Amino acid sequence: MPDPKLFASDAIDAETAEFNAQLELLLASAPATNTVPVEQTRRAREEGTGMSGPPVFSDMAQERKIPGPDGPLTLRVFVPDDPQGIYLHIHGGGWVLGRAHLQDPRNEEIAKTCSAVVISVDYRLAPEHPYPAALDDCEVAALWVAQNAMSEYGVDKLVIGGESAGGHLAATTLIRMRDKHDFTGFSGANLVYGVYDLSMTPSQRNWGDRLLVLNTPIMDWFYDHFVPAELRRDPDVSPLYADLSNLPPALFTIGTLDPLLDDTLFMQTRWAAAGNQAELAVYPG
Repeated sequence: MPDPKLFASDAIDAETAEFNAQLELLLASAPATNTVPVEQTRRAREEGTGMSGPPVFSDMAQERKIPGPDGPLTLRVFVPDDPQGIYLHIHGGGWVLGRAHLQDPRNEEIAKTCSAVVISVDYRLAPEHPYPAALDDCEVAALWVAQNAMSEYGVDKLVIGGESAGGHLAATTLIRMRDKHDFTGFSGANLVYGVYDLSMTPSQRNWGDRLLVLNTPIMDWFYDHFVPAELRRDPDVSPLYADLSNLPPALFTIGTLDPLLDDTLFMQTRWAAAGNQAELAVYPG
């Protein structure tokens, strides 16, 4: 159980508080994500004209195409010297935004620091490809990794993870791998501020309009693009409602000023209650 002191406003250090204040000012100076066309936001990220600046691509990255559910599926691969395992990474972006190649600096760092082959899935995005397209792609990627890790990279230790929507897709992929393929060979899961209830946990519903990257209207906007309302409590959509037994040890990471706070708190509790190891890392701010 997390220390209640972590959630007190005075637990946020001055540097983090100042960063959040500057971030709010920056976000307030531009149209919110849910007020502009999807393609405009995607183009700005690709061209480097958005707030995040020009994308940085890694010379270490290789692209690999495997058969996907709807044509070739691209995997972006980072192979370090003497790899010890594979990290299957799933990027965030609300199932609508983001690409595997826009995560290059972080994935290169993980590959080198952890001596892990990092494989990032360039899954299909909504609204052009709504549920279950993204999850289908991640399932295919996970199955390919499970079947080819040793022959391709000489390793058999597998970890899966992602951030925000990527955390959601990582969790749901683990459940599909268990249920559809009888595969429970992932050694761990790295679930970073994930989304686990697409019908909205209390922290999502009660957050309101304050914009620290996400807010309640933006979450609604993402959901409307990704999946119909009547499916949002289906266990294949919202893993908080799924059978969570026989899943790998997981690290759940969240900040206290995040609309997705309850998703992590609830999911970590259910993960542990299902008999799995579940570590929780809560950061003030």
